[in-house]
Amino acid sequence: MALLKTTRASALFVGTVLLVAGTAEARVLMTQDQALQLAFPPPQTVERRTLYLDEAQAARAAREAGAPVEVRVVPYYVGSQEGRVTGYAYFDTHLVRTLPETILVRLRPDGAIAAIDIVAFDEPDEYRTTPRWLQQFQGQGGAGSGDLGTKIRSLSGATLSARAVTEAAKRIVTLHRLYVAAPAGGKPSTR
Repeated sequence: MALLKTTRASALFVGTVLLVAGTAEARVLMTQDQALQLAFPPPQTVERRTLYLDEAQAARAAREAGAPVEVRVVPYYVGSQEGRVTGYAYFDTHLVRTLPETILVRLRPDGAIAAIDIVAFDEPDEYRTTPRWLQQFQGQGGAGSGDLGTKIRSLSGATLSARAVTEAAKRIVTLHRLYVAAPAGGKPSTR
């Protein structure tokens, strides 16, 4: 009888471990390397850079984006080919409801959004935004395109996910415009 209880307990433990392991693996949709390869396929080269914000810069970006800027060290990636910038990529990790999501926001050289990709999503799959919904960001956020938040449709069934992605996109486009893209006739205001 003791052996039967031990076997059942072992089987339950193994089953639980396999279930949790399977769930954890399913949450990472692509690695960082895979995401960067998607953003900058060969023969492009990729350079990692870091934006360091002081408190005033973070506050300004949050105000202008209409979205919180909680991280003051922002790594980003610059793609280039034959000495010409081909685009930028920013990873953003944020909470959706109570669990994190990581997205990759790809920007064109002019600062407009080329694409948004979901890299990792820890909430239930039914709360994840769809690729079709994400397509509406393409071309948004460039110079003179207006407020990004007013042009994005809501998504029923995944309202919190849609809001989190929209805020992340607004935050990244604003950070890029303010502190990475060179202002007219000047240099970027990064340190």
